[in-house]
Amino acid sequence: MLIAVGLLFRDDDRLGGFTTEEGESEFIEAYDSAMEALPKPTEEFWVETDFGKVKVYKFLEEGIESKTPLLLLPGKSASTPMWEPNLKNLMKDRPIYTIDLLGEPGLSVQTKSIVTATDQAVWLNNVIEQLPEETIHLAGLSFGGWNAVNVTLFKSAKIASLTLIDPVYVFGPIPLKMILASIPASIPVVPKSIREKMLSYIAGGAETDDSVPIGRLIETGMRTYKSKLPLPKQIKEEQLQELKMPVLGILAEDSAMHRSEKSLDVGIENLKNPLSHMVMFPNASHAINGEYPEKLAKNIVDFLQEVDRNMNK
Repeated sequence: MLIAVGLLFRDDDRLGGFTTEEGESEFIEAYDSAMEALPKPTEEFWVETDFGKVKVYKFLEEGIESKTPLLLLPGKSASTPMWEPNLKNLMKDRPIYTIDLLGEPGLSVQTKSIVTATDQAVWLNNVIEQLPEETIHLAGLSFGGWNAVNVTLFKSAKIASLTLIDPVYVFGPIPLKMILASIPASIPVVPKSIREKMLSYIAGGAETDDSVPIGRLIETGMRTYKSKLPLPKQIKEEQLQELKMPVLGILAEDSAMHRSEKSLDVGIENLKNPLSHMVMFPNASHAINGEYPEKLAKNIVDFLQEVDRNMNK
């Protein structure tokens, strides 16, 4: 099983990057096309970290500048455009930051090998510390959820809360069936149709071909970018108990990435802050952010407003 997972991450202690100039150009074209569907960023800038240069976007509606912002972390092989279904709803409540992860397809550029979970926490904490606000809320989808917990356990000081959207390796492991199904998709020479079938399986049968900009973007990234990230370490239950800030866990009932009922129980049993809670979305797949954007936004906004009220007491 560890060999199978390792194939997905290609941990050989070198830098991740695009395999060819043509592949990078194809990805950038798909990225730019997918970005057109998003609200126009108020700002976009680069943050220098110990492991590379990170692309950051800020989305802001007039009149909510003073609220504690929310930083969104995408999933594996994804980037900022994946938040298209969610940004407009979330922006109504507070400023939103998004980033492209180092070591994954996107505009961020890795310059140093990321070998350990600590390395991943260090570069992300570098970004968080350079944001101008004193505190932030942090949210992640899928592997972004793992990254959110990982950097928090690193004792990142500015994080006021965590929102974990169908995270992997947080409340439970990825089932072996999903790992085996993912292996062909991680090999560039495998036909595009195989990769699209795997992405559709993860998305509960939804279309993921070129007619869907984010589906095209993710498939292109998986085919043209070679990731060299370390295998994520399963978050232990005692580590969940170390999370002192409020945590909102949102799970998809039909997710292929974990056993949802068991994951729900793990979260309920181990998140100790009184404001923490777990939510299950019935009939949702791992593509939960695109399937239920309004419901997702309401849960997140209600949670963050409650956390803000308690912070200001």
